[in-house]
Amino acid sequence: MSKLDSALGGFLGHTGVTSDLGHILRYACNHGKGRISYSDVRKLVNDNAEDVILLGSQWRLLLPTRVEKSGAWEDRLLLCKPGESYELPNVVRYLVQNASKTGYWVPIKAIAEIFEEIEEPAWQQMPKLVAELGKQARDGQVSAAQIRQMCVSVGLGDRVDALIAGLKASGVMSPKLGSIAEVSRAGSPLYELNPSLFIEKVEK
Repeated sequence: MSKLDSALGGFLGHTGVTSDLGHILRYACNHGKGRISYSDVRKLVNDNAEDVILLGSQWRLLLPTRVEKSGAWEDRLLLCKPGESYELPNVVRYLVQNASKTGYWVPIKAIAEIFEEIEEPAWQQMPKLVAELGKQARDGQVSAAQIRQMCVSVGLGDRVDALIAGLKASGVMSPKLGSIAEVSRAGSPLYELNPSLFIEKVEK
């Protein structure tokens, strides 16, 4: 078992599909600059290709590059056939690279690293902000009003718009655009958090 398989198994379970997903994620990082084609997935994991792609998409580790309406995760068109391709959200690249070396899935480290890479001045505070958003989330979603409140609580209230843009670009979250009713109830735009960043227990 590789170190990445061990890290993924801590929250996905130690199964053949999990191991194959680790193989795909590692290959995409090392050979595809964070992307991989369906044909390569098939070559690497054979008949498990569809299960691997579905599991990766469910955990927002691997997203279809084909979009239906917008670039939001919920608007990505998930197809498992030749000609399709998939990509790792930016923060997931760091999670995979770190886990491949250490055997641990450590979102705090990956969040700090991606925000340092995109030259966010407050990159050292971003893991705390993201953790607070996770605590406030309901069904994996947070509102713009909650994000604003959390930014104020960590002393970043004057840069809310820039931070929201960074949270989207980094792969920490994505707009929820499909349900007008949900947005209406929330009273502000909604965002889906990346579930792979909110793993309570990681085993080695």
